[in-house]
Amino acid sequence: MPTPPLNEDAMRSAAEAYRKYGSITAAARALGLKRQTFRSRLHRAAECGMCGTDPVIPGFSIRQVSTTEDAEGRVEKRHIQQRRASGQPFTLPAGMALKGVTALVDADGRVIHKHVMARADADRQAAVFAAATAALKDGLPRIAPTDGPPIVIGDLLNLYAVTDNHFGMLAWREETGSDYDLRIAERLLVDWFAAAIETAPQAHTAVLAQIGDLMHHDALESVTPLHRHVLDADSRLQKVIRIVIRTIRRVIDMLLQRHRHVHIIMASGNHDPASSAWLREMLAAMYETETRVSVDNSPSLYYAYEWGSTALFFHHGHRRGIGNVDATLAGQFREIFGRSRHAYAHIGHLHSDEGRKSALMYVERHETLAAPDAFAAGGGWLSGRSAKVITYHRDHGEVFRSTLRPEMVAGAANDNNPAGEMAA
Repeated sequence: MPTPPLNEDAMRSAAEAYRKYGSITAAARALGLKRQTFRSRLHRAAECGMCGTDPVIPGFSIRQVSTTEDAEGRVEKRHIQQRRASGQPFTLPAGMALKGVTALVDADGRVIHKHVMARADADRQAAVFAAATAALKDGLPRIAPTDGPPIVIGDLLNLYAVTDNHFGMLAWREETGSDYDLRIAERLLVDWFAAAIETAPQAHTAVLAQIGDLMHHDALESVTPLHRHVLDADSRLQKVIRIVIRTIRRVIDMLLQRHRHVHIIMASGNHDPASSAWLREMLAAMYETETRVSVDNSPSLYYAYEWGSTALFFHHGHRRGIGNVDATLAGQFREIFGRSRHAYAHIGHLHSDEGRKSALMYVERHETLAAPDAFAAGGGWLSGRSAKVITYHRDHGEVFRSTLRPEMVAGAANDNNPAGEMAA
């Protein structure tokens, strides 16, 4: 049964008892009511203007006082209305920024109730992160210069395009069709590069294009940074970071053995915007004395590399998709695009292959090597698993490509020992 509405006599009785006894406890005892029941009646009476000013109910304040006077100016009747007192002035917690305000107003536009929404201050977080990265860079060990391979094909470039590897993601075969965890992610990526390097032409330059979402989550909490979607995660963030650094360094070493020059792109994705930033800065500092390595550490979400009259562009695909990224890239890298005879753009994000030839360039979206997570499997987003090494000529654009799937590369790295790989 719903609680019947409180009648006016009960509210008035509560107001009179409070004035007579001076406290909620004494008045409730005198009326034979529970303290909470009496308190609710008294508050309702105050909101209806039945309580005077002496004393003001705890937690309430005077809202309005109205009087009726006779012809000689004497007060005949006084109506005093109380309302719940406001709390302390609201201040945003440290590190938070105002996200939005929702206000309920009366007919005159006055605020009745206000709801303030705050979120982590992205600018402050970025400033703190930049300061921490700058401090760490000075102490990082630098990689000593090494000799390159004696024989290479000078006009060729090998693009190793990998995307959405999601280190730290957990998938269970019975739910998603394939197992995936931190150990599998490391072994798979190293095996893939071992096989891809072996099958690709011995080109002068390699571009390691990691096109975003290398890490599954970007903070101690296993959630997406922007929308706070809960993720299926394997292991702790610090362990994920350790394995990512180890894996990328090993891949770079493998590429340096086969190519004279290695250019590194660590694109920012929607899952790891902060992690991709520290990884770019760390690699730029570590390899600053290795002249055979260049790192694109631009904070932009769009990247480019010029190889003769062939232009290569990159974006994760979360801000611009296959249908409109070409115009953004051509506009942002106007000079590089203007010098090119052949232009190619590479994106990821949707974990599926698709190509589109526009009037500006060929845009290609890439599959991922990673298994689907529970969200993708449950949503029915089924796609293949692969990554590609694409060979470009300085003057003629794309001349060769190889597509390698997980089952094709298993064991390609002979020393890819799971136990040793995952040692702390």
